Amino acid sequence: MPRPPHFRTEPVTGAAIKRRTVLKAGGTLLLSVLAPMKAMAAQILAVRVWPAPDYTRVTLENDSALKATHFVVPNPQRLVVDIEGLTLNPTLKSLVAKIQSNDPYIERVRVGQNLPNVVRLVFDLKEEIKPQVFTLAPVGAYKHRLIFDLYPVAPVDPIAVMIEKGEWPRDPEAPVGTPAVPALPPDPLAKQESEMPAMAVVKPKEPAAKAEPKVTRLITIALDPGHGGEDPGALGASGTREKDIVLSIAKRLKFKLEELPNMRVMLTRDADFFVPLGMRVEKARKVQADLFVSLHADAFVEPSARGSSVFVLSEKGASSTAARWLANKENLADAIGGVNLGTHDKQLASVLLDLSTTAQISDSLKLGKAVLGEIGGIARLHRGAVEQAGFAVLKAPDIPSILIETAFISNPEEEAKLKDNGYQDQIADAITKGIRRYFAKNPPLAKSRMT
Repeated sequence: MPRPPHFRTEPVTGAAIKRRTVLKAGGTLLLSVLAPMKAMAAQILAVRVWPAPDYTRVTLENDSALKATHFVVPNPQRLVVDIEGLTLNPTLKSLVAKIQSNDPYIERVRVGQNLPNVVRLVFDLKEEIKPQVFTLAPVGAYKHRLIFDLYPVAPVDPIAVMIEKGEWPRDPEAPVGTPAVPALPPDPLAKQESEMPAMAVVKPKEPAAKAEPKVTRLITIALDPGHGGEDPGALGASGTREKDIVLSIAKRLKFKLEELPNMRVMLTRDADFFVPLGMRVEKARKVQADLFVSLHADAFVEPSARGSSVFVLSEKGASSTAARWLANKENLADAIGGVNLGTHDKQLASVLLDLSTTAQISDSLKLGKAVLGEIGGIARLHRGAVEQAGFAVLKAPDIPSILIETAFISNPEEEAKLKDNGYQDQIADAITKGIRRYFAKNPPLAKSRMT
């Protein structure tokens, strides 16, 4: 059969055979190199568990993005997660031992190789939950993260939590929106007397005037220890974490404020877990806080930076380049701490910004000046005046809000002070005095608030 004119046959020679042998060997070598690369599984680098009353978070940090599917099984309640492209390693197996007995939502977890390339996690649950499973791209010191957030079906009510802990005393104030001191009912006798002729009125001797009953109004303060959980905040040279320092100061401050009459305090977090910036504001509004105080420990690129600062919200730009830089850094907390963008309410953030009023900022400045003046009596100030910038956590439209940078944790001397119990007490005392000064000049009124 004649061959097509374009088809060429190489003569069978020793050189041709050698070339074919080399090509075949090269192809075999290429396949042997590519096959393991295709089969290479992602590596789990770290596992972390953050139990909290609000929700429990489980984090798997890995060297590449993972794909996971999940479903919930009732009776008994379980969350089943299948992760593709993964094989068991000791780090992943350590997740079993990280589940604590006091975890509000997880009883235990089981880990197994469900398929050659699929790992299955089974979370045995203490109650019905609403899971959120999502991934986070590398940011800061973190590589890829796979996040499991286990929320209760009914969201945690901060007031209910405080009542359960005995931290929410009965408020003697009349319902919100009514006068702080209710008006006395009209006296019918006085009306009759006013209608009688003046000559005929015989008034008995008037008894001593009785003081009107005074209604005491409880003041509610929201304390916000910054960062937490996946977000450590700034780090000191010796490894001190901002999230630990500010939580310790917040607890001291809560104790001191609650020693004052008619004062109650809500912490946006009382343990080491992450709270998104918008949720911090929402918690304060749910308890109808009179003040919002966010606590931080500053960091800067130069370790020589030092001193305490107080910030309030600005609608017209930052008061300094440093304030703008700090606000931008603090506003990254959601990216580092890890917010599920699929459920993140961007509209809420926009509304809070739009509703931020001149009155709120004016009251915040008064509060900030009172607190800064007291802190200046026990610590060096970074600047002598209250600064302003677009901090997301200060955007409650109806609550005077300040952010306090207690000191520069990036400064070795100030890091040592921040770790000192005595200094933490001094800072808490100064803030308490500042809040008392503010209320002495700006007594709280009974007023309706947006809910």
